[in-house]
Amino acid sequence: MTIAIMGAGAFGTALAVVLAQNGTGVTLWARDATTANTLQSERINAKRLPGVTLPDTVRITHDMGAVAASDTILMAVPMQTLRGVLHDNCDALANKTLVACCKGFEVATGTGPSAILREYTRQAAILTGPSFAHDIAGGLPTALTLAATSDELGQALQSELGTKTLRLYRTTDMIGAELGGALKNVIAIGCGATIGAGLGDSARAALMTRGFAEMARMAQALGAQTDTLAGLSGFGDLSLTCMSAGSRNYRYGHALGQGDTFDPTITVEGAATAQAALTKAQELGIDMPITAAVHALSTGRLDIATAMEHLLTRPQKEE
Repeated sequence: MTIAIMGAGAFGTALAVVLAQNGTGVTLWARDATTANTLQSERINAKRLPGVTLPDTVRITHDMGAVAASDTILMAVPMQTLRGVLHDNCDALANKTLVACCKGFEVATGTGPSAILREYTRQAAILTGPSFAHDIAGGLPTALTLAATSDELGQALQSELGTKTLRLYRTTDMIGAELGGALKNVIAIGCGATIGAGLGDSARAALMTRGFAEMARMAQALGAQTDTLAGLSGFGDLSLTCMSAGSRNYRYGHALGQGDTFDPTITVEGAATAQAALTKAQELGIDMPITAAVHALSTGRLDIATAMEHLLTRPQKEE
């Protein structure tokens, strides 16, 4: 059995390490041929996952033919590039089981990963939940949500992808799973900005709680199951990303709160997701003030003091 992973970033590399350590044959695909050759020879992803050695059983390649030899392919590419990667390689990916490992909404269409995958395959799934790449690669206990188009597919992937340290909980609620993974990044930016501006842990707790309420409102409007948002892909992921500097979205928000610049080469899905989620919320008639504030912060239309003033002066109401 061989699994292919498209995307040699931190998360794709971490999945390659843990699956290979479990005895699974792994092909790791890098979009850039030079990157693939460097990783294949040096066995360390120094830029994205420093200090972690890739097992010898992981084959790193830029060749889509090697990817096509696997029936299960994990799509560990950024959300905003997912459609393009699928389109460019649609022939090689035809009739494969595709598992999205990215979180967010496509800005141009407001579409999540599940709908995009189903344009290219009938066997689609999402792997999401509270996890940092270094924890997974280091063999630390991690639990994730595996959402699939059918319970049969979910069971098969659960057996195929689960390891001693990577525990998977399955569901067929793909909408709920992807919403939790997407929207928590928006709230994490807000929490990072709150701490960066020195507003304190109590303010962060309030922002997390009211942010979760926004997540639940959108999930309900889009037909997700409420239990899904209360699980790993919603509340679990929200807790991790809003309280740890290991989260890129939190660090980005922290930089905004302090008025610092942030490394533009680091993918921050929450900034793009805030824009897409706000557009979707307006279409659905859903009130999402924290999402609106995060979007305004990330686009430079508001500073942190003004954003907090807008939130704090909203009319008081019942919880």
